[in-house]
Amino acid sequence: MSYLDEISLKGRDANPFFRMMGIEIVSYGEGHAVLSMDIRPDMMNGDGWLQGGVYTALADEAMALALFTVLKETEITATISESTSFYRGVRDGTIVAEGTVIRKGRKVAFTKAVVRRPEKDGETLAESSASFAVIQQQ
Repeated sequence: MSYLDEISLKGRDANPFFRMMGIEIVSYGEGHAVLSMDIRPDMMNGDGWLQGGVYTALADEAMALALFTVLKETEITATISESTSFYRGVRDGTIVAEGTVIRKGRKVAFTKAVVRRPEKDGETLAESSASFAVIQQQ
């Protein structure tokens, strides 16, 4: 069973990281994915702000899920590089990551994600970009 089949059947329970972080699947398909997550106190850094790695992790998962929607059945991926720019901090509420495939080649795919705060009119909190190796399974 493919990862997308498992997502379709089990929702977030198909991904242990989604369960641990409380990530909800909003939508996915055709090179696009939207994930949301409620901020919890155990996600904060020492200054009381959402820890930056949480932004990056949510963006990474949105980009990966978007990429899975355009892979062939014989393809898997591995992250090559990822970069996140942080614009605003948050202390509570919900954040949403929208991942998009920019280009998928035979060996490398390029993606981007925007992390927003829906309660604040979609205020942009961070932006990520990543490249993934596209690997043919034998």
